[in-house]
Amino acid sequence: MSNQRLILFNPKSVKTTNTARLLGRQLIEDGHITTTDLVHALEQQSKMDAQLGDILVANGALSSQTLLATLATQSNAQHVDLNNDPCHASLSNILSAQICLKHQVVAWLRMGNSVLVATSHPDQFDALRAEMKEAPFTFLPVIADPRQIQSQITRLYGERLAEQALVQVPDHDSCRNWGQANLLKSKKVVLGGVAVLSTIAIFPDVALSIAMLWAALTLLLTIIIKGAGFLVHITGQSRPPAHTLKDVNARLPCVSVMIPLFHEPEIADALIKRLENLTYPKPLLDIVLVLEAADEVTRTAIERTQLPSWIKVVVVPDAKGLTTKPRAMNYALDFWRGTIIGVWDAEDAPEPDQIEKVAARFNEAAPNVVCLQGMLDYYNARQNWISRCFTIEYATWWRVVLPGMARLGFVMPLGGTTLFFRRNALEKLGRWDAHNVTEDADLGVRLARHGYVTELIPTVTYEEANCRPWRWVRQRSRWLKGFMITYIVHMRDPAQLLRDLGFKRFMGLQMIFLATFSQFLFAPVLWSFWITIFGYHHPIQNVLGDSTIQVLILLFFFSEILNMTMGMTAVTSPNRRHLLKWVVTMPLYFTLGPLASYKALYKMIVTPFYWDKTEHGVSKEP
Repeated sequence: MSNQRLILFNPKSVKTTNTARLLGRQLIEDGHITTTDLVHALEQQSKMDAQLGDILVANGALSSQTLLATLATQSNAQHVDLNNDPCHASLSNILSAQICLKHQVVAWLRMGNSVLVATSHPDQFDALRAEMKEAPFTFLPVIADPRQIQSQITRLYGERLAEQALVQVPDHDSCRNWGQANLLKSKKVVLGGVAVLSTIAIFPDVALSIAMLWAALTLLLTIIIKGAGFLVHITGQSRPPAHTLKDVNARLPCVSVMIPLFHEPEIADALIKRLENLTYPKPLLDIVLVLEAADEVTRTAIERTQLPSWIKVVVVPDAKGLTTKPRAMNYALDFWRGTIIGVWDAEDAPEPDQIEKVAARFNEAAPNVVCLQGMLDYYNARQNWISRCFTIEYATWWRVVLPGMARLGFVMPLGGTTLFFRRNALEKLGRWDAHNVTEDADLGVRLARHGYVTELIPTVTYEEANCRPWRWVRQRSRWLKGFMITYIVHMRDPAQLLRDLGFKRFMGLQMIFLATFSQFLFAPVLWSFWITIFGYHHPIQNVLGDSTIQVLILLFFFSEILNMTMGMTAVTSPNRRHLLKWVVTMPLYFTLGPLASYKALYKMIVTPFYWDKTEHGVSKEP
């Protein structure tokens, strides 16, 4: 405790009652804003859930430092610089991390029975006093920059908050126990592998026939769910209209959007420019750039970038060597203030009015609608053949299959970006599974199991389509690994899963997760049918007979025709019509799939929690 602090601050001089003069009048009298600035800000405040000072700062009418100095004068409290005069570590026992995060405060200095607490909102300080009324201290406010307060919270409590971020999801819903034993050393795994290899060696025709029947069964399941979605799509059912802020009668909510960054220094400037295009009122925007403590390159790039007041940075401390996107989001969520929580990826370019549509839809939706999923499109579709096929694949998924599945009431396997949640529901579910590399798909299942509804919303985010073969394999292997781990976690108790979802959605989950992985894994088995076209004898004819082979060949060809039809339907719009001629090449594109599935299978056993990072910024934006 420094003598300088004692000289500068006398706690007996602090007046903790609300000042009689309003903040706006004080700012005008001090010459910091004009009457026009105040009138405009008050008009905005009547329509949004934001404080007057924050609105003035976001509008550019006032600097944040001037606001803090005025608040200090108004509340007769000292304005402190926590960077130059940080909190003492011993004070972390006076206020818990949860209290600090809830009230966005931090204990700065203790003087006898008085504790000086840094806050950026002195008008809300009484709420802290009320919660701490049993404490043997008198709590007095000092005024500090909110970013400095967050930095001090991280410094004092970061390690324990990082540990908590690992275990937010209940144990029975998480995959974190998956890697407690080395599966390669498990006797069951070893014996199972030996049994499979022995069957293949001794009875190759039988083994191939079993593989073929399983591949055919899972192919049938995918045909059913894709075909059902496609059928709903072509029946002409119209999409729900996009909502705007004009449809919102209540005060506009604060929306926090998290953007995890990892080893992506080259896209920092472009990211800020894209975010500045957002049209949602800036006082209600709480954009959080989530950085890993070990990622010094990206942190340095962000530090060199001038950030507006509505963009913040949260640095996630290391914890047990686990570096995953869901762990980072779990940690960062405590620093967000929004009642609506969103997720974007680093390379995303959302439509400017996207958050307006989200806020408007949540305003009128039923309370059980707790998640909105936007659609993805790709700005580099013309770059090469892989990017074209990638765009066709996901145009089919986002614009044909997924909307149909949503209307039919199936479980929605969420995408990792352009997701928006009601905060209270997200907190109730335990946030994200920090160990799951497809935390989005897992969360979609947990939402459905708890009776919550996910809706697709007609807003688009533009991303970078994967355009390099090995990048594609790495990304797809992570997705497939996460899909299978998610499936196994939720199938720990199939009977309970059936009760939670009902029969239709239970079967839909089998089709989405198990069948998807199986189709990539056993694709070469299905492709072996092509030899019959050239008059060659297929080995499984010895076991299954000619009539069964004919049925399986028809199923295989029907699947290919359905996939091409859906692909052509998905790219008929004017901005994607140039992709039509490439749809017929999609079977060649999917030859990369088996390689990704074998890599996923190996990684699922050896490194189940390793996040195989997709490199961004390979393609230039238009």
